[in-house]
Amino acid sequence: MKNPWFLTFTASMALLLSGCLNLAPDYQRPDAPLPAADWPTTSVAVQAEAPTPPEISWQAFYADQQLRDLITIALENNRDLRLAVKNLDLSAALYGIERDALYPSLYATGSAAFQKQSQHLIAPGQPRRIEAYDVNLGVLSWEPDFFGRIRNLSDEALENFLAASENYRGAQILLVSSVANAYLSLVADRESLALAEATLKNQRDAYNLIKKQYDEGLATELTLRQAQITVETARGDIARLRQQVARDKNALTLLLGTGLPDVPLPNSLKEVEALTDISPGLPSELLLQRPDIMAAEHKLKAANAFIGVARSAFFPSISLTAVFGSASTQLSGLFESGSSTWSFVPQVALPIFDARTWSGYRVSKAKQELVLAEYERTIQQAFREVSDALAVRDTIGQQIEAQDALVFALQETHRLANIRYEQGIDSFLNVLDAQRNLFSAQQGQIALRLVQATNKVHLYAVLGGGSLPGDTPKSPEARR
Repeated sequence: MKNPWFLTFTASMALLLSGCLNLAPDYQRPDAPLPAADWPTTSVAVQAEAPTPPEISWQAFYADQQLRDLITIALENNRDLRLAVKNLDLSAALYGIERDALYPSLYATGSAAFQKQSQHLIAPGQPRRIEAYDVNLGVLSWEPDFFGRIRNLSDEALENFLAASENYRGAQILLVSSVANAYLSLVADRESLALAEATLKNQRDAYNLIKKQYDEGLATELTLRQAQITVETARGDIARLRQQVARDKNALTLLLGTGLPDVPLPNSLKEVEALTDISPGLPSELLLQRPDIMAAEHKLKAANAFIGVARSAFFPSISLTAVFGSASTQLSGLFESGSSTWSFVPQVALPIFDARTWSGYRVSKAKQELVLAEYERTIQQAFREVSDALAVRDTIGQQIEAQDALVFALQETHRLANIRYEQGIDSFLNVLDAQRNLFSAQQGQIALRLVQATNKVHLYAVLGGGSLPGDTPKSPEARR
């Protein structure tokens, strides 16, 4: 009959060589909590023949060359993006630590000892001077991964790296869209400022005319004060818009991470080259390509692997220390026959009762449920962002069409009011009212065009546009 200890040893080695156990639960992607019936089904929300956002690089989507140049500067200098890169490097290093724990670490040592004893403490004929030399090569406390603890720690670190990689991609998409929005806002506010300055000039000319008529007794003081009110209101609008333009430049400078280049800007939104048309595509396909959703899923996979780590704590852990070397009383004798030494120290730790192990397991389950809730919330938030952007896209054209018609009607009203005033039919108050209403409508016209442009940027970003596979970070091994 064979020795049972030999059978146990043989079975253990077979288990070690066969790849060991993995106690992590099988991962299955949760169903996306999306009410399909609530997805916009208007004409602009259906799939068109235009490419979907993830298929379009930001260089192709943003046709305006000045805007592309600003985005390039931001990608090279923005501090938030640099932080995302550093977090990515940290995740890669942490993955390397956990992965390398799968393999034994070899170490080499060497020592020399010299000792001289008192002649009163040694036997006659023994040397007073003692020398000892040794060199060793060994494996220190290597833990064979019988129950997948180390491999699950490595998998968890890998998923955290992949989540950091998606966070980097998300930071890039956010930066690109933020630069575009800041650029468009600056152009729109400069256009509004130019309109306000032109309006102020006309109102000052009108005020000077009324003032001359008032001095000659041809106009009332009420008419004069009404004209003065329009002038002062326009001056206040100009001051406010100049402040807003300065704030737009500051915001753009912060995003660029460096000074704003001295280049001529478009005078109006109409001069900005049109953004590329995109197709929303299918929600289930595009939403899962968003970096925030992909990062949330990688975190869910990491939590799944951590459950395997917690489960392995209920099973024995084994560590092996093995040393092979040579020792001699003379340096020249280190590598002679008979000087070799070796030691092999296996150690087994068997958990019997440890409340912390159960607590650790409950923590892993709670963490998984928490990350699952965050994953579902991320999907629902993404669904809402896309739905809102599509709703704006479906109605903004009608709003602009109505606003354009309103501006045209008010321009005609202003023209007719001037004619009737010059003919002495109406008072100048009607001219002032028409002028004030026209200015307000023109400002609203600029604001709606800005909404239309920024909504295109927003829709492109929330559907995962702004980053291509070539822009994604390298693997953790390549970043080490």
